[in-house]
Amino acid sequence: MAAERLSMRTTQEILRLKWACGLTNRQIARSCGVARSTVAECLRRATAAGLTWPLPPDLDEAALAARLYPPPPSGLPARPQPAWADLHTDLRRPGVTLQLLWDEYKAVHPTGYQYSQFCVHYRRWAARLDVCLRQEHRAGEKLFVDYAGQSLALTDPATGARIETALFVAVLGASNYTYAEATLRADLPAWIASHIRAFEFFGGVPALLVPDNHKGAVLRPDRYEPDLHPTYLDCATHYGSAILPARVRRPRDKAKVESGVLVVTRWIVAALRHRTFFHLAELNAAIGELLTRLNTRPFRKLPTSRRALFESLDRPALRPLPATRYVFAEWRRARVHIDYHLVVAEHYDSVPYQLVHAEVEVRLTATVVEVLHQGQRVASHVRSAQRGGFTTDPAHRPPAHQAYLAWTPARLVRWAATVGPATAGLVAAVLASRPHPEQGYRSCLGLLRLGQQYPVPRLEAACARALALQATSYKSVQSILRTGLDGQPLPPPPATRPPVLHLHLRGPAYYAGQEESDVDGTDR
Repeated sequence: MAAERLSMRTTQEILRLKWACGLTNRQIARSCGVARSTVAECLRRATAAGLTWPLPPDLDEAALAARLYPPPPSGLPARPQPAWADLHTDLRRPGVTLQLLWDEYKAVHPTGYQYSQFCVHYRRWAARLDVCLRQEHRAGEKLFVDYAGQSLALTDPATGARIETALFVAVLGASNYTYAEATLRADLPAWIASHIRAFEFFGGVPALLVPDNHKGAVLRPDRYEPDLHPTYLDCATHYGSAILPARVRRPRDKAKVESGVLVVTRWIVAALRHRTFFHLAELNAAIGELLTRLNTRPFRKLPTSRRALFESLDRPALRPLPATRYVFAEWRRARVHIDYHLVVAEHYDSVPYQLVHAEVEVRLTATVVEVLHQGQRVASHVRSAQRGGFTTDPAHRPPAHQAYLAWTPARLVRWAATVGPATAGLVAAVLASRPHPEQGYRSCLGLLRLGQQYPVPRLEAACARALALQATSYKSVQSILRTGLDGQPLPPPPATRPPVLHLHLRGPAYYAGQEESDVDGTDR
């Protein structure tokens, strides 16, 4: 992978592992899934740019990319690379030499390497071929983690059904000090929680975590570029550790935990095979007792134990635990809708309107929703469990939306009162004539605009005329002002017709008498 094509998250991880964790370029390359030359080039560019760790808080991903990876200058194209693996296989055939393979290579690629460079590049490639190496582990450096193939089971006290559990195993490289616990599941939350309890059991944090290609550690296993799970990477960053996943189908990369799983299976799983457990806490208490015996048991070929080596080697070298526990968080990707909201767990949360149609990252905890764009947090909300509900920060709305929503019926009436009582009465009548007051907002805002086009006395007179005519609409007032009717005298109020008197009509006295009859119980 070329340095120019690194993502900014990978670049920041390389700088953190080098300057904060003190790892070697080889370890950083394996942890990030890139070549050592890429790591060296990234560090060289960062040093040349004058960067230090931690990075400045105002340096976002776009600015970091501009400082580290400017557009490459135009130059000669890269030379075509031969298929080194195929050449290496062909060299095993009788009579095949590097000279013959180079002649065939030049026939296909006339602009390729000359013979001397062809041989140099091939020998460099061959020097990186896998060899069997007995690993030497430094104190406090690596923690190997995995799930055991064989585990223990619980018994349902109500039905007697068998409930399978998962057995998490963690082994420190230098001392072989072992931690084990049973969990009801082996999913991502259980994987992260087991790591947290393992760190607290050891009383510190190792420099490197070496997991198998568990789905909670690696999203897409790959020999060269494993895609780490963002939650697992977030947890490791919180504890100041790095992740160095084992290669696919390379058990030697995690030989310590393979051996630890075997020892736990023999000394714990087998020892508890005849016992019945009804609760997980009861099972883990029994595992803890046998785990203490396992760690204090002397080695066969060494005059010491796992516990003694841990106290003398690993414990002093482990990094201290952070002040707070890691809060489990899920990471998701989402796209911002046209209403500047995104869907998170069937709930709508707002982001700044400038990010409409942008793809963002979402960090979900049990209580908080954080939205990040290009590595910067752009929104944070209290997490809501209401399905289909909306959580909106007013500052995320466009200015026009903010201005529109700032109007309320009371505020509209107060504004109209500054013009005159007729205008206030007309605004109140407009709002009352709609099923919902919000439906009259546009008409009232139209009246506000008329106040900018015509003198205030004319607007007040026009509103008084509209009230007299019971024409409670924006267009009626606009028409009165355009035609100059506001200067005409108001029409007389409609004459009230006298009440009709008839012998068969009951007047107010009748109902007053009925009320007295109801009170004293008499019939009048």
